[in-house]
Order: sequence, then structure tokens, then C-alpha cells
Amino acid sequence: MRSTDPTRRDFLRTSLGGLGTALGVPLAGLGGSLAVPARLLAQQPLPARPIPSTGEALPIVGLGSSAPVLAIPDEGTGPVVSVIRTLLEQGGRVVDTSIRPEEIDAPFGQVLQQPEFRDEIFLCTKINTPDAETGVAQMRQTQRLFGRRTMDLVQVESLRGIEHHWRRLREWKESGEARYIGVTVAENFNHERLEAFMRTESPEFVHVNYSPMEPNAEERILPLARDRGFAVLVNRPFMNGSYFSRTAGRPLPEWAAELDCETWAQFSLKYILANPAVTCVLTETTNPSHMAENVRAGLGRLPDEAMRRRMREVAATI
Repeated sequence: MRSTDPTRRDFLRTSLGGLGTALGVPLAGLGGSLAVPARLLAQQPLPARPIPSTGEALPIVGLGSSAPVLAIPDEGTGPVVSVIRTLLEQGGRVVDTSIRPEEIDAPFGQVLQQPEFRDEIFLCTKINTPDAETGVAQMRQTQRLFGRRTMDLVQVESLRGIEHHWRRLREWKESGEARYIGVTVAENFNHERLEAFMRTESPEFVHVNYSPMEPNAEERILPLARDRGFAVLVNRPFMNGSYFSRTAGRPLPEWAAELDCETWAQFSLKYILANPAVTCVLTETTNPSHMAENVRAGLGRLPDEAMRRRMREVAATI
């Protein structure tokens, strides 16, 4: 678990964020005609947004670790080490994972316990089962293999077994085994259930699929999260990779340069991050260069509503 005491990185991020406020523009979105030279853009720290329940700041781009973790049996731990190291070097620290077989989670846990990672990562874990006692067993396995009694965030994945698990998650928060608790969905058909849960319970985090090609969450889920003070993690920014199949060979719109946007990956990420309800977007990759590219989407200008409308129009044609 990472300490909540301010670090030098946090101080610099807060100070530069204050400078952006003093200038009347957000650090992550120097909009209008105010261009950001590439040299200065590269020197910016990755912006952070507060968790509403506590004010703890999280960098706005993180890692959804399924792809590099699932590569462990064939490729070893090298890919996941490389992308986490790159994430931290670029100013990120949110790493999301899910329960995996022990033969995969054991070596991944060894990675997470390396000195360069252990105290820097904000680690999000999940339980994923309809059965109450299996959920407890999954939590105990995660604690044992990751070498942590306390998880930064424990989530009920896809709302499976929520009627059993939510009470247990509240108990783990009370006992100090979870700093934060939340729920996840990754498909539009689950949004109605998620909304109903958000109206009757108080998860500190909701974790939902959202992108210019899957914008449904911005209709009800994201406004409700903002109104009720829930942090939001976003999954599927690239639709599990199908986004890149659709954009392959297509040139970016010329006006994307107005957003300091260089790639289709950044096009999706900037759309997502422009929504003020979003706390952090989780990107999946086994390539450290792609991880660095994803983090850069959090720098420079973000689209206003008129630009977001243009982006949705482009996405509808892909």
C-alpha cells in the first residue's frame, strides 16, 4: 500500500495544477488557441484528480493489467514489469487487476512486491464469483500472493454475487483490509444494474466501460457518479483492442492536432478524460512504448463539448 503522505511528485503535480488554475486554464486541457510546444508538453507531470470521498489524488491514466498478466505463462514477467515501470516513470501509479489462477498470480505477486513497485502502486483488485465463500477465498489468495494485508481498492467484478459480497467488502474496509471499495461493469447491458446499485449504496469507486465508441455511460452513470461523489475508473478505452482494428489505415482528422493528439489511442483517451466525472482511465498493453503514448494523452489540451461532439461523429463512422 502506498503511503498517503505527499511525495515530491505529488508536490510538483499540485504546484503546476495551481499554476494552471491561476492562468484560468486546467493543466490537462490548455484549450482554445493556446498551443503547448512539444518540448514543454513533455515536461508536464501527469495530472491527477481527487477521489471524492477522501481527496486523495490519483494520476488520470493507469494500467489495466490483464494483457501483460495473462502473458506470464508464455512470456514470463518481463512484459508486466516493463509496462508498470514505464507507467511509474511517466507519473502514473494506478494498476488494476483481477483474480487469476495461482500459477499466474504468484509470479505477478512477486513483481508487485519488488521494491521499485511495492510502495508506489495504487493497486486495484477484484473478487469475481457468485458464491460468498469463494469470494472470501479469492481475497485471501490475493492477500497471500501479493504480500499485502491491505488492498488500495477491492471491487466486485461485474456485480457478480453483489448481494453476498458488498457486506463483506464493507467489513474489509472497516478492518483495514481495503482502503476503498467499489464495483465494476464492462458491458452496456449491466449499466441499469449499476445505476440501481449506485442509487441505493455508496461505493467509493465505480468502474465502467466508456469511450467515444461506447459513450453510453455519459448519459446516466457518469453524471450520477459525479452527483453522488463516487470516483470513476474507466475500462475498455480501446474496446479490448477492436478499436485499433477499426482505425487501422485511417488517418487521424487534421483537427486532432488542436488537442495535442498524435494517435488514435490518444484520440479515445482524450475524449474520455475530458469528462470531469472520470478519475482515471485504465489502458491495457504489453508494450512499454504504448504505455508511454497512453500516458501522454493525459497531457496537453482536452476537447470541449463541441470538439467531443465532432469526435463522436468520427467514431460513429469507424
